[in-house]
Amino acid sequence: MTTRPRTKAELDRGNGLLDAVCERGNLLLAYQRVVENKGAAGVDGIGIPEFKDHLKQHWPTIKARLLAGEYMPQPVRRVDIPKPQGGVRTLGIPTLTDRLIQQALHQVLSPIFEATFSESSYGFRPGRNAHQAVKVARQYVACGRRIVVDMDLEKFFDRVNHDLLMEKLARKIDDRRVLRLIRRYLEAGMMAEGIISPRTEGTPQGGPLSPLLSNILLTELDRELERRGHAFCRYADDCNIYVRSKTAGERVMASITRFLAATLKLTVNVAKSAVARPWERKFLGYSLTWHKAPKLKIASASRKRLEDKIREVLQGARGRNLSKVIDELNPILRGWMAYFKLTEAKKVLEELDGWIRHKLRCMLWRQWKRPYTRAKNLMKAGLKEERAWQSACNQRGPWWNSGASHMNQAFPKSFFDRQGLVSLLDTTRRLQCVQ
Repeated sequence: MTTRPRTKAELDRGNGLLDAVCERGNLLLAYQRVVENKGAAGVDGIGIPEFKDHLKQHWPTIKARLLAGEYMPQPVRRVDIPKPQGGVRTLGIPTLTDRLIQQALHQVLSPIFEATFSESSYGFRPGRNAHQAVKVARQYVACGRRIVVDMDLEKFFDRVNHDLLMEKLARKIDDRRVLRLIRRYLEAGMMAEGIISPRTEGTPQGGPLSPLLSNILLTELDRELERRGHAFCRYADDCNIYVRSKTAGERVMASITRFLAATLKLTVNVAKSAVARPWERKFLGYSLTWHKAPKLKIASASRKRLEDKIREVLQGARGRNLSKVIDELNPILRGWMAYFKLTEAKKVLEELDGWIRHKLRCMLWRQWKRPYTRAKNLMKAGLKEERAWQSACNQRGPWWNSGASHMNQAFPKSFFDRQGLVSLLDTTRRLQCVQ
């Protein structure tokens, strides 16, 4: 069945949206993005390698059911992943077919709702990102708003009220088939260990549609903050409001907490929220210095997560070749610095670089095991025989030796540079020069 292209006016009104969702060009783009994102299989067990053949066989039937308003999504597969600060984050992994449909929906709905979103919202939006959010946060603090109301919404993605969200969607969407399909996605059961649990609230993370739906719901929070004249940055459910005094901050915290409960049926997590100085809190992995012209710095929790990841790699590296271990570390270090390239406080990068080299020297020392092997390798690295033997036989532990002068002289930074180890400090300087 072919349909004429929808006019912009029709799309803006939401008429015939499901036909636009199912148009060939939109579906091909959605398929490309789903395949590029890879990801695990859903409850049907169909992965990326089998997905194309599955669609060839079943898509005509699926499309017909979609256009008739009869398509029923499959349950999502529950996956619990640990949070860095403790607890777990529950993901709901849809099947690849449902990810394709959700992505196709997202591509059509996003332009309709994008125009309604706040300038202070940065999460999951085209042309916007976390780096922009933290830069604006720094500007607010530099302008004298040196108190932050750091609000954490308790289990936001698990607590979204379906009726409220559908009411907001219905204001812009007239195609009842689309509204019915989204409602079905919201209510699709969650499968864990073969048991399907029904859902009456929430939009679990894991599907392409959830980020857009979260922005649609939380736009009402943005508009309320704007109406009150507040300076704020919101990235998904992470919202920071910047004020000039502790008294004002406590008043804002109390009033916005009441607003969220009454209007959006959302709860503020008191234990994780606070009214404090910006340098005492973190926002999107960054923090700030206390100076009059504040600088962006890496939050201590972000540093700890990187250290934990490196420890995890090195724990499984005993007996492995140093170059292979470095090959495994480098993508982690590059990815981390690509995100934290805005940091203006360089000392932490110097400390991390030194700590990583210390860990690698410790790995080498442990691998050598015997004094003879240690002495031989130290001499091979350039130490004189007498000093090499004294160092090899000092009976100190691996961590002490890997930080001692003999190992630092034998394996200096230049050695690790030649091995190709990424330097966080050098990488940051290069990235900032490119900006």
